[in-house]
Amino acid sequence: MQSLTVADPSQVAAARRIAATVARAVGFGEVDQGRVALVATELAGNLVRHGRGGQLLVGSQAPDGPGEAPVVELLALDRGPGMTDIAACLRDGFSTAGTPGTGLGAIIRQSENFDIHSAPGSGTAILARLRRGRAALPPAAVSCAAVNLPKPGEEVSGDAWAFELGAETAALFVADGLGHGPLAAEASREAIRLFRRAPLAAPTEVLRSVHGGLRPTRGAAVAIARLDLAARVVAYGGIGNIAGTIVAADGVRRMVSLNGTAGHTARSIQEFRYPVLGLSLIVLCSDGLGTSWSLDRYPGLASRDPLLIAGVLCRDFARGTDDLTVAVLRAAAP
Repeated sequence: MQSLTVADPSQVAAARRIAATVARAVGFGEVDQGRVALVATELAGNLVRHGRGGQLLVGSQAPDGPGEAPVVELLALDRGPGMTDIAACLRDGFSTAGTPGTGLGAIIRQSENFDIHSAPGSGTAILARLRRGRAALPPAAVSCAAVNLPKPGEEVSGDAWAFELGAETAALFVADGLGHGPLAAEASREAIRLFRRAPLAAPTEVLRSVHGGLRPTRGAAVAIARLDLAARVVAYGGIGNIAGTIVAADGVRRMVSLNGTAGHTARSIQEFRYPVLGLSLIVLCSDGLGTSWSLDRYPGLASRDPLLIAGVLCRDFARGTDDLTVAVLRAAAP
């Protein structure tokens, strides 16, 4: 994703242009580009007017298969005063800044998917997804999304992530190439390629394949979480400092990654199994995110869209000195 700082009205136009460029790059026509530009303008304007400045993330998803349409995602994050009454703020005509009060309504009408989290004193996060041709985005029992950003000052992220959904299993994989920049990105991309050869295999099999295949690269920290949807069990394995966490009805558990660097040193490759109950989240983070985060401070956030969850965690816990990936898999209760 691209990250844009929006702290001044002069930066709104730049946000609009960049969002339209992303839409054009994934095949959006002029009408759909116009929708994306409008949503970006409203989100960026809200960051200035209501959020005291903030961050606009713009990304895209390629089609999953034949006949599918690409998606543009926009995520606005601020640490402003937040909303006391979200429902009131979503109604056309409601305004706290002397405007016509139609901005959020316009975003909702132009988007195929909209989500929001806000609380007094905790800032606001708003997500809008737009699909080419206004194709519907049906709800899914298992969904996954991630924020992946380069270290400030770098052009590319040394992190990468991937998700695979099968009939009975789902797998989430994150790689953090050693260091930063193009060589780190090369290592993490190769890790993703190796993962995709057998993405739903047991974590130990995936890790052994990735460890052997990364030897020509500078190496990476890697982790995979494989969820058995029927048994409601997560099998997890990691090499290096990817942090894995389960947030479920029965509590929060930090999963175990072992020391090492895939492609260079891995004294032990092992998987650990964790049962999960009810609606559950699997969160995998590279070390660009601080370790002190907890969803307890954000009432209601755990039930929101995975990308909204990832965005809030990045907003509030990013170290700012490293590449950053926060990937969130959400599985509904059976």
